[in-house]
Amino acid sequence: MVELERLLDERRAELTQINGSLRVFAVDYRRRVGMLHEQLEALELAIAEAELGEISKRVKPGANDPAAAPGATPQPQARYTSDAVRKLFRDVAKIIHPDLTRDALARDRRHALMIEANRAYALGDEEQLRGILRAWENSPEAVPASDPDAMRLRLVRRITQVEEQLELLAGELAAVKDSALWKLKAMVDEAAAKGKDLVADTVRRLRRDIMAATNRLEAMRPPEKSRT
Repeated sequence: MVELERLLDERRAELTQINGSLRVFAVDYRRRVGMLHEQLEALELAIAEAELGEISKRVKPGANDPAAAPGATPQPQARYTSDAVRKLFRDVAKIIHPDLTRDALARDRRHALMIEANRAYALGDEEQLRGILRAWENSPEAVPASDPDAMRLRLVRRITQVEEQLELLAGELAAVKDSALWKLKAMVDEAAAKGKDLVADTVRRLRRDIMAATNRLEAMRPPEKSRT
């Protein structure tokens, strides 16, 4: 159990560190490259509109929406909660409410589950509520006794719990490393190790493209009439 807890802490720290480095990279890339991409896209859109001669044409919002047609019947809003969901939510709250324990760690666990339960109730997600209830019933905190058999059962359940959390963290880590942002960062880091700055190269290329697009758009605009 001690070894599994140590491994869980390591995996959580690893995922936190990776997500933190990705956020820093994303902010820097957005500042240096993202805004230039947006500027270039706006110029290219303006050029396309000028070429088509449709700058003044705009489709009215909702013109093609059947719901916006005259005489259309408004669609009713979905009702998320039902009597079954309300009853199930009350059952969950009676069992896992944080006020039912004085232990700080147990309160934190119950508080996290109540947040999930409240979210599921707001969405009327009966299956999610049942899943929360099953998770609690199979958790070590649900074993109230203190005899040796109960202590052993709590330990077995905790081991299973940690192993499931490790599996979830492994999936999250794999998803992060499969993301486009992570792959981009890996390319930038690999190039930096060879003395190259891919981001700076991209910035220079975008600025050249922006200048060319700006000149092209200016050339397409009609000359201003001279004032008499």
